[in-house]
Amino acid sequence: MTAPFSPTLPTGRLLIDGALVEPLGTVAPFDAIDPANGRVIMQVPTCDIADVDRAVGAAHRCFESAAWQSMRPLDRGRLLERLALLVERERDDLAALESLDSGKLLTVTQAIDLQFTIDGLRYFAGWASKIAGETVTHSPLVEEAALYRAFTQRRPVGVVAGITPWNFPLGQAIQKIAPAIAFGCTVVLKPSEETSLTAMRLGELILEAGFPAGAVNIVTGTGAAVGVPLVAHPLVRKIAFTGSNATGQAILTQAARTMKRVTLELGGKSPTIVLADADLDRAIPGAAAAIFANSGQICTAGSRLLVEAPVHDAVIDGVCRIARDLRLGSPFSAETQMGPLISARQRDRVAALVEAGLAEGAHPLEGAAIPSGPGWFYRPTVLAGVEAGMSVMREEIFGPVVCAVKITDRADIVRIANDTPYGLAASVWTQDIDTAHLLAERIDAGTVWINTHNVLDLAMPFGGSKLSGVGREFGSEALQAFTEPRAVCLRLDRARAGF
Repeated sequence: MTAPFSPTLPTGRLLIDGALVEPLGTVAPFDAIDPANGRVIMQVPTCDIADVDRAVGAAHRCFESAAWQSMRPLDRGRLLERLALLVERERDDLAALESLDSGKLLTVTQAIDLQFTIDGLRYFAGWASKIAGETVTHSPLVEEAALYRAFTQRRPVGVVAGITPWNFPLGQAIQKIAPAIAFGCTVVLKPSEETSLTAMRLGELILEAGFPAGAVNIVTGTGAAVGVPLVAHPLVRKIAFTGSNATGQAILTQAARTMKRVTLELGGKSPTIVLADADLDRAIPGAAAAIFANSGQICTAGSRLLVEAPVHDAVIDGVCRIARDLRLGSPFSAETQMGPLISARQRDRVAALVEAGLAEGAHPLEGAAIPSGPGWFYRPTVLAGVEAGMSVMREEIFGPVVCAVKITDRADIVRIANDTPYGLAASVWTQDIDTAHLLAERIDAGTVWINTHNVLDLAMPFGGSKLSGVGREFGSEALQAFTEPRAVCLRLDRARAGF
């Protein structure tokens, strides 16, 4: 089934220094592919180091300008609110474009992705006028007839390089742009080459909203051609990245050379823990949604399903039944319950990891197959017989694949849940409030959900420990991520003042 209407495609030009422009380089554009059928949607410009340099230069000039430095925080908030109104106006069109480019279900992009985008703009628009420092009273190291007072300010870090993944293209773009603008930074955004279309349309709306020239710039292309010079650029002072561990580690290494500030939201191997007293009518569909939503392409996906023995068979049978019944197809069909993976390469990677797990001794209870027909689909998969050292238990698959583990001793729950190089998220399904809170205290994860999974709130800090990243996004943590404290100390001379 085709889209109910043809979404507005971007012009194919880049937002740099307040204008839509062609790339400077001569590198051929790349194809934007519909993952549901493999067809070319349009061509996207390929930028190079020259385009990165002019985008960063524009962002730096804007940041240093008297107009930007003196802009009232309320007026920065108004910029974001104007953009929110434009996104709201184009909501259905942007949702369809997101589904076309990423394969995400239209029902999801309409209800979740676009709502998150609009809410994110408005949430951080409100934060723009809430930046505050502290007043400190202290004594000098050497006693003297003077009085000292100090205060702190939160100062924007400067030019921010925002680098976003392909699983939540528009929402991730706003995660980088909105707090940066709210707190007084300027931005160069590099969307994933797999999903650049809504970011380019966003650039057109940013221009319409009247953002100052250079406040937000958007460059498209590969990590090698655009991401690497963007991270290395001497005028970039902060990198906000969401993506793979390998790329995050490379960014951290590069950033250390010039001590750039970084926020890295990386991978996960999150446990979904179902205890014997859980409400199975909620826990079974919840565990299935934790891994099969967005075809498993969520960093917080519940890819390890830990179930206490008394309810193990019922839970696994229920999740397998849901997996078996899920209807794969066009993201624009009302009957579709799971869309494609983002690319043939990602589908083949998922298939290869499952095959490696089977070779190591895991066995499939459901799925573990590429369906026939066009598009980059993979059957929702449940694996049993998994061991802690298997690749499917250690690596982030980023597909609709869950590893089922029977828990025979409750004392093993925390150990098994934490036996991963990641620490992004977890969920606990139980009706016992003591158990829920005590497990939440001991699970090494940035977010622990109780009787739910994959619920994000812009007011909650988001990020993880271990290989899951550095720093936090959302909430008040965003203020720390995009600003730095400055201390100002005053010496008040009592004798000269005469009292």
